[in-house]
This record gives sequence, C-alpha cells and structure tokens, in this order.
Amino acid sequence: MKVLKHLFDNNKNWAAKIKAADPDFFAKLSRQQRPEYLWIGCADSRVPANEIVNMLPGEIFVHRNIANVVVHTDLNCLSVIQYAVEVLKVRHIIVCGHYDCGGITAALENSEHGLIDNWLRHIKDVYRFHKQEIETLPTEKERLDRLCELNVMEQVANVCHTTIVQNAWQSGQPLTVHGWIYRVSDGILKDLNVCTSGIDELPQFQRIV
Repeated sequence: MKVLKHLFDNNKNWAAKIKAADPDFFAKLSRQQRPEYLWIGCADSRVPANEIVNMLPGEIFVHRNIANVVVHTDLNCLSVIQYAVEVLKVRHIIVCGHYDCGGITAALENSEHGLIDNWLRHIKDVYRFHKQEIETLPTEKERLDRLCELNVMEQVANVCHTTIVQNAWQSGQPLTVHGWIYRVSDGILKDLNVCTSGIDELPQFQRIV
C-alpha cells in the first residue's frame, strides 16, 4: 500500500477508538440506519456535519454541495430528500450554510470561474431577490455574511416547496425544516429562525398538493 497509507492508518485508529468505547457499535450500525435528521450542507471541508453537532455515524443523513443549494432540477438532492423523508422517515431537515463560504464569495465576483458559474447562478438569484437589503450594509464582510444567511433562508423555502415535503405534511408525517448557519472561526451554530413544520405555514401560491 503505497498511496495514502496514512489515511488507512487513521481509519484503523478511528475504528479502534470507537470499538473501545462501544464494542458493538459497528455491528449495530450495520443492521440499521434510522437517523432523525437530514443535513443539507456545504461541501466545504471545514464544515463536517456529524462533528459540528457531535453525532456519530448513523445519527444524521447528509447531503452536501457547493453553497448548500437546493434546486428543483437537481435530481441528486431531490433523491436524497425523498429517501430521507419517505424511507428513513426523518423528522427534521436542516439546511446549514456557513459564513465565509467560498461559493457565496465567488457568486459576487465579476470574474469567470468555469463550469461552476452555472451553479453559482442560483446564488446570484438570491442576491438579486435581496439586492436592496444587502446593498444597504456598509462593509463587504457584512454583505457577504448577510448573503450567506439569506441563501440558507431561500434554500429552506426551496425544500418546503418540493412535492416530497408537501406530500409528507399532507399525509400527517411529522417533519420540520430548519435554517442554520455555522461560523468556521469559532465553531458555533446559529439558528436563523426560519422553521417550517406544516403546509399551512406556506403561502397559498406555494402549495402544490
């Protein structure tokens, strides 16, 4: 084994540490997956879902992409949501962004980044929706921070507008969608106070079932 041997060594040490704390952990983990939470987060390597909320493998179902975007044409994300809601029966969907997000920063730059510019267009739309509010902020950092927050809020709305989530609510399945943001510089989560637990909390024109 000549390539990335240190990662295999790290894996063995990690598995041994887990088994020392709970000898049956991996046996139990292999038999079932029953998380109560779906985490939709950013692909940024500094934002690991399990570690942020101090949970072990098996306790949280995770989907990550650049800038934690939920797009109605993204079959990858929608498939994850469907599996989490309809099969795993999660009770909470958490959209978690983070400050100092490279995707958010790139979306505001007037330069070409390649293929990713097509993905960043969704964030530019969020900026366009909230341009008046964002541009009243005095510093670039404040504008970027606010766009990070507003992006989470928009993605929470996008999750709530899916047929998957609305069908779950219509059938009486308990499910709540949350919007959080994480600060890499201190490791602390912030609740953005966007939380939806039922179809009756949506505007009438956004209800599709």
